[in-house]
Amino acid sequence: MMPRSNAHMWFVGPALILMFVILLLPIGMAGVLSLTDYSLGNAGASWVGLDNYEKIFTRSTYAKMFGATFRYVFVVVPLSVGLGLGAALLIHSTKRFGDLYKTIYFLPVMAALIAMAIVWEFALHPTIGLVNSTLEQGCGTFLESWGWFAQGCERGFPLWLTDRKYAIWVVSFIGVWQGFGFNMVLYLAGLTSVPRELYQAAEMDGAKSSWDRFRLVTWPMLGPTTVFVVTISFIRSFQVFDTVEAFYPQGGGPSKSVYVMMFAIYEKAIQQNLMGIGAAITVVFLAFVMILTIIQRWLVERKVHYT
Repeated sequence: MMPRSNAHMWFVGPALILMFVILLLPIGMAGVLSLTDYSLGNAGASWVGLDNYEKIFTRSTYAKMFGATFRYVFVVVPLSVGLGLGAALLIHSTKRFGDLYKTIYFLPVMAALIAMAIVWEFALHPTIGLVNSTLEQGCGTFLESWGWFAQGCERGFPLWLTDRKYAIWVVSFIGVWQGFGFNMVLYLAGLTSVPRELYQAAEMDGAKSSWDRFRLVTWPMLGPTTVFVVTISFIRSFQVFDTVEAFYPQGGGPSKSVYVMMFAIYEKAIQQNLMGIGAAITVVFLAFVMILTIIQRWLVERKVHYT
């Protein structure tokens, strides 16, 4: 019997080492730091155990952090996925100007989000902004029969970025605007892989309408793409930071209404030099991302159809 060769370790070993050094080791270090009160510049650190986690799950500031984060995630993910799919279907079905539409929809993804945040900040300005100026044009028309619109015409339209009732929804809208073009490209790639013969077979079986063809062929065949798109959208939504930092560099918005987890990590670990609590929020952040990713993959993959 010939001895077993370990040649494969020369190929697998470097990848395992890189995974340990780049991924697992930093996560492990964050886990250890989260159990201390370590701060940069201090000679040592005291072991505090689970005190940092107790603060995260008991104090009102962190309750607002969870609320803002989950509001953002559960608004941005379904809307960006749905709009991305809709835009992909429209572009895939059009015969003219398809490349132009792709460029227009994908432009927010390519643009620097900080620069776009500044543009949105001007657009949402309460007095000189384009949004409120456009809404004011509707005063005196049939739109004023709507209670909210009539109140805006009488008292002025909202201070979108400084009103705690609207701030998180405005940031979520910008997240949808910035993210659905990326999902559109992924769905376009999935649509090109759907065999045309399936549509012909479905039509022969009685699927005459566009809805029937989408329901019976397109959507099932896009199952693997949807799993990937939803997973990526969840991760990208949990990682929102640039827009919040651009709008509210000194805090998480009015009354901490936009105090998302990534900004909380930045504030505690970088601005306040509380590395222990910052690391604890990081660990909780990673746990949420992992749990939600596993759940949504399990739910979606149950209905995935492969060719």
